[in-house]
Amino acid sequence: MVKGSAASRKKGKQVNVSPTQSPSENNVVQRKLKDPVSKERSKTTPANSSVSPQFNAIMERKNLVIWKSPHYVIPYFFMEIICLVIDFLKYLNKHKKYVLLFLVIGSAITYAYYTDGPHQRHINKYEKLVKLMSYWIGLGVLSSVGLGTGLHTFLLYLGPHIAQVTLAAYECNSLAFPEPPYPEEIICPNGSGKNGSSVVSIYHILIKVALESFCWGFGTAIGELPPYFMARAAKLSGDEPDDEEYQEFKELVNVKNTADLSFFDKVKLKMEQIVVKVGFFGILAFASIPNPLFDLAGITCGHFLVPFWQFFGATVIGKAIVKMNIQVLFVIIAFSAHHVEDLISKMKLIPVVGEKLRAPLKTFFENQKKRLHKNERATVDDSKNVLAYVIQVIVISMIAWFAVSIINSLAQNYHKRMSHKKKKTA
Repeated sequence: MVKGSAASRKKGKQVNVSPTQSPSENNVVQRKLKDPVSKERSKTTPANSSVSPQFNAIMERKNLVIWKSPHYVIPYFFMEIICLVIDFLKYLNKHKKYVLLFLVIGSAITYAYYTDGPHQRHINKYEKLVKLMSYWIGLGVLSSVGLGTGLHTFLLYLGPHIAQVTLAAYECNSLAFPEPPYPEEIICPNGSGKNGSSVVSIYHILIKVALESFCWGFGTAIGELPPYFMARAAKLSGDEPDDEEYQEFKELVNVKNTADLSFFDKVKLKMEQIVVKVGFFGILAFASIPNPLFDLAGITCGHFLVPFWQFFGATVIGKAIVKMNIQVLFVIIAFSAHHVEDLISKMKLIPVVGEKLRAPLKTFFENQKKRLHKNERATVDDSKNVLAYVIQVIVISMIAWFAVSIINSLAQNYHKRMSHKKKKTA
């Protein structure tokens, strides 16, 4: 029996299981043969290592991406969507009073919106404002939450919008852009030009884009809430979610010998200690600077039960006011007319490729300026501009990558859901 078993293993046709093995052990063998995710994990995890089931689940989830296991990821993605819809319906059924209140208010607003009367002038006045704020808050949430990677909406939307307003302000020598089409399109007001009497300053441009900037920053603050609520719920319930960032946080909190930590881990540990000790102003400080580790601040505040309004208030002030104004100021200064012209003129000093880079960049900015004037808009042709094409490809690629990350993230969430179910039934 042993010889036959060894022979069959060499041929690779069949794996014979010893009669002494229990049915549960046989099932484990079969799962390892069928599940490519488990095979990938077995390559990175020694066979004789004693690792926790949570670690195994996290390793499996890491490898559950569409380019490695599409036949698992795509079904998991759709199953997670179905589960989310069911969870949402259960939530609505559980909170019937709030649903009824929402339906009553929503019906009243809908009736008022579609009914003629003197109130329509007030509705028209605020409709555009509500849509504008919702748009930028939504982009801010996408940038911060990201469902895995984050859509860099500052680089794709807000940054270019501020740059366009800055270029238009100096070209038109005015910020009184006709509304509509502003903010969808920017056109110089009639009679404006570089010879105008008004003076455009950085402060005026900052005020012009203040609402969009604040709403985007407020959206990023909202996007920081999921790690906070996850850690808070775990602390109050006593459960340990098999979330990778939460597990990493727990390891850092429980570490005894900090000398063995890497520099990056020491920085994270120090940040957690400051947030806990200093409180509001510590959170404010870390939210006010570009900080890829701020998710850990949310987890830290949730784990140590920092009051919600203390965490959220400091995050909003830091992200929507302090950091946002720093970023906006940087974009305005960078795209001021004299800086752009100086940059384009000096690009020819770059050896070999300088002139090749300068030509499309100069054409691109000239076309942007022409679009600001009604009588010159028809002469703009971007079809032959290489830079415009490259920017378009980059934007499409980033959005496509974000879509793929959503699919991966939802599939991994379904895997996590199944792991929790197995843990409860075990």
